[in-house]
Amino acid sequence: MKTTLEIPDLIFRRAKITAAKRGIPLREFVTEAIKDKLAADAKTSEKPWVKHMGKLKHLRKETVRINRLIEAGSENIDPEMWR
Repeated sequence: MKTTLEIPDLIFRRAKITAAKRGIPLREFVTEAIKDKLAADAKTSEKPWVKHMGKLKHLRKETVRINRLIEAGSENIDPEMWR
């Protein structure tokens, strides 16, 4: 099937160069890239939680800060109170 795609110039040039280095036509390179993307999406859909992995990475420092506060506050608990 023939189709027309709009690809940003930089990505198009990189794809064309990579295809040439591999000695394959650009259409074959694009087809392989699409197949790879579809396969990766299929694997992710098998485990829907995977797509959320790492999304809270930016909160790592905040988590460390909260854990320190909890630990410091735990030292103030009277052990006799828990018996």
